[in-house]
Amino acid sequence: MREQWVKRDVAVNWHPYSQMKTSFHLPIARGKDAYLYDTDGKAYLDMVSSWWVTLHGHANTYIAEKVYEQLLCLEQVIFAGFTHEPAITLSERLLALLPDNQNKMFYTDNGSTAVEVALKMCIQYWVNKGKKKTKIMAFTGGYHGDTFGAMSVSERGQWTAPFADMLFEVLFIDPPTAQNLPALKQQIVQHADELACFIYEPLVQGAGGMLMHEPQHLSQLMDYCSAQGILLIQDEVFVGFGRTGTLFAADQLDAQPDLMCFSKGLTGGTMPMGMTSCSDSVYQMFYSEDKTRALFHGHSFTASPIACAASLASLDLLLDPLTRNKIQQISRSHQEFARALTGRKGVRNVRQHGTIIAFDWDTGGGADYFNQIQSKLYQAFLEKGIILRPLGNVLYILPPYCVEQADLQYTYETILELLDTGNL
Repeated sequence: MREQWVKRDVAVNWHPYSQMKTSFHLPIARGKDAYLYDTDGKAYLDMVSSWWVTLHGHANTYIAEKVYEQLLCLEQVIFAGFTHEPAITLSERLLALLPDNQNKMFYTDNGSTAVEVALKMCIQYWVNKGKKKTKIMAFTGGYHGDTFGAMSVSERGQWTAPFADMLFEVLFIDPPTAQNLPALKQQIVQHADELACFIYEPLVQGAGGMLMHEPQHLSQLMDYCSAQGILLIQDEVFVGFGRTGTLFAADQLDAQPDLMCFSKGLTGGTMPMGMTSCSDSVYQMFYSEDKTRALFHGHSFTASPIACAASLASLDLLLDPLTRNKIQQISRSHQEFARALTGRKGVRNVRQHGTIIAFDWDTGGGADYFNQIQSKLYQAFLEKGIILRPLGNVLYILPPYCVEQADLQYTYETILELLDTGNL
């Protein structure tokens, strides 16, 4: 059966981030909890939460039932000129969990579009205010999506090279440390008059290699930017909904952003959905009888009632004390594993934040997204029944919250075994 699926797939499909001539795509027939099952029935531990989206495991019965109920009630309505209860309730519930300055929600389809909306809000904010501030600041090593605005504010490299001349100018700064904060402030103040906003991934830069920085340093940088009149866009697409140990990375920061972006775990991994929140001061700059001051942005499936229902169900599960305890259990297990990795041959730069743990598999150089060890590691773990998708030579574990302790331990032991034997 596997061969039939693969043959049919390559005849019609073009997969993301894949060189189709050399890549293989494992046919998955079903999933349950932390496991995926291929067409031959082999089980695989999903230790990357299916591209970081699956919070509560696969085929979650509670979410499925809530989606089914919504399908029988209202599956879709245009959100321009209309509204519905699931969107109202979801916005109310999420805003109650966010920093108290977050006041309004704007719905989109995914993380990239949530970022695009935030960038457009910031640029038009200054236009509506009668000021010309159009430059954007972002972190080196960042990733915010694959649409053009999101690409522009992400790390430039081989994957964006074909579009280099089409991406807008961005001021890139390094993530903050105790040592570089004074230099960063000097860099920022030189451009403050033209900077519309600063977009950043808080605490963990995911696709850039699970790069991590400390909450206190980011808070200081945020405060400084706010004092310079620079709007703050906090991209929690990856880190939101418990990934860093708290509900949001914002819960670990002393400073508050002006806008926030959400997706990935928003629906518990069941379907696409994006949201951008903003402060009342941002919203008020668009609130007018003058229609030209409105934000002209929308998507056909904006605030999909079905996706809202899935998000509300996922939020129910996330706020359940059992899930909160599981998040802390995973975090503690990762901490212990980090201690086991530290100082081990073949391991560099062990780092951990909440349910995210990562390290550089030492290949004699630095971290490299195109490192050839990636495919070897990926295949070695598949053979052991574990899905781990290294970012080059950066190996990370990001399990769904339903993962059993025994499965976590099996993953840890398999990694240590491969490190010790070098059988790749």
